[in-house]
Amino acid sequence: MRELDFICFNFFFMFRSSSLLLNSRSIIIEEMWRERLGKQLRHPSSSLLGWLVSKFLIQHNRALEVNTVKICGIQPGETVLELGHGPGVGLLSAAKLLTKPTGHLIGVDYSEYMHKMAGERVKEFVASGKVTLHHCDVAAMPMADSTVDKVFHCNCYYFWPDLRKAASEVHRVMKPGGLMVTTMLLKRVSHFASLRILQMYTWRPEVYMEALRDSGFIDVRMEDEQHGNLTFQAIYATALKQDGKASATV
Repeated sequence: MRELDFICFNFFFMFRSSSLLLNSRSIIIEEMWRERLGKQLRHPSSSLLGWLVSKFLIQHNRALEVNTVKICGIQPGETVLELGHGPGVGLLSAAKLLTKPTGHLIGVDYSEYMHKMAGERVKEFVASGKVTLHHCDVAAMPMADSTVDKVFHCNCYYFWPDLRKAASEVHRVMKPGGLMVTTMLLKRVSHFASLRILQMYTWRPEVYMEALRDSGFIDVRMEDEQHGNLTFQAIYATALKQDGKASATV
């Protein structure tokens, strides 16, 4: 990743490199930075570090967000949901595809700071009613059952406190046969986990995929995707409902 992309991590990595030569106080400060950085990645706030994290997310996730929208196969009249939308790069990309009157995009994010930032980015679509944003937990979304055709999210699931509860809630709002696409840069996520920035074991794709299956998703699989110079991992899952239907959505 280019130096610009690491703007919000410079202090942490500089500290980590030098801490081997310093005393135990430095180790304590390193732990403090690790905890604060992980917290801001999970729930960016209106602070200097939160602002730096937002800049990092825009630079770091832009190509991933745009390519995630592409592989979703979004149709002009569908209802689409983005989870953990962050600054709103993916929302803007998806909204432009929903050209029919019935096309509708919904975004949810737990961070009030990201909710406001994304609202500003897609304000014209919000004003027209094409986009609706909710400041809420993924595990408790103010949405009706079986109303969403497509769901996507990028570098997000490992911040959910309870994977199964969140996955069940996503399954609830999806139509039978609805498709969810989850994307990540697995090598980078694994690296962050090795630095204990991501402290929970739930970053591992197999744990997430098991939670999806337990929540009623079928055809859960992970594939490597190559788009231009970007290689990333995509997890596909289809919503199976109690009536057994999992036909393709129109």
